[in-house]
Amino acid sequence: MRPLIADGDEVLVDTSAYRHSTPCTDDIVVTRHPYQRDETIIKRVAAVDENGALQLIGLNPDESTDSRTFGSVSPDKLVGRVTSRFQ
Repeated sequence: MRPLIADGDEVLVDTSAYRHSTPCTDDIVVTRHPYQRDETIIKRVAAVDENGALQLIGLNPDESTDSRTFGSVSPDKLVGRVTSRFQ
């Protein structure tokens, strides 16, 4: 099965989406990787805890590195919400 977003696809990101609100479960977000500073990643929000930390899951969970591996992600690492993708 082809992943929702594949290498080479382009996405449109709303960088102001979370200035005054928190992400919702199932939002697809762009965030800075928690341990690799030069890398941004695209993940689905699985949960938001009471402190605002995000549990993220890959769009292809069987092949993804996500919160199951690197833990929750701080909201200050968010770049924005994916609004569209282009092939």
